[in-house]
Amino acid sequence: MKDISKFEGIAMLELGESDRQRLEELADTIIDNFDALEKIDTNDVKPLVSVLETINVLREDIVIKNVSRDELMTRAPEHNDGYYQVPATIE
Repeated sequence: MKDISKFEGIAMLELGESDRQRLEELADTIIDNFDALEKIDTNDVKPLVSVLETINVLREDIVIKNVSRDELMTRAPEHNDGYYQVPATIE
């Protein structure tokens, strides 16, 4: 990377010359590594979805009795027009 100073402004940094030179060297190393990765032939490689070799275990759907709204409202300390009445949290 020829000049890292444009990134200094974006990151709102003020680097010394030695820090700037070190970051340029690190950026060059990173770019070189990505260039090396791009050269690897991955045409015959299947995409990896998960590193775990597990299969989803699905449960059987079982119908259960649901509680009716009226029954739920009888358990509420306060309710109004079919909704729970709770204290105001914002004034």
